[in-house]
Amino acid sequence: MSADESLCQSCGACCSYSSNWPRFTIEDDAALDLIPAHLVNDRLSGMRCEGDRCCALAGKIGETTSCGIYAVRPEVCRTCEPGDPECTMARRRFGMNALPTRE
Repeated sequence: MSADESLCQSCGACCSYSSNWPRFTIEDDAALDLIPAHLVNDRLSGMRCEGDRCCALAGKIGETTSCGIYAVRPEVCRTCEPGDPECTMARRRFGMNALPTRE
């Protein structure tokens, strides 16, 4: 497990920041077909959420989390990196400190 994966598994803020966050952007049909249908929202535009939390997220924010579809997660989830502006914004919402940026 990489350091980035470890940081994410003790956070999960980006997966609970907004119901508009886990959206589909550049995925092709083959990639979208890998995401279980029960986890896709009714508009077919992103992940299903309960409130602002992605339904694929398991665990407690800020403690221990995991993605139930990590291997096939949407591109927007793949591009969010620990310490980047999106990560910092999501962590701030949950009262967590920003992570150091990668150099």
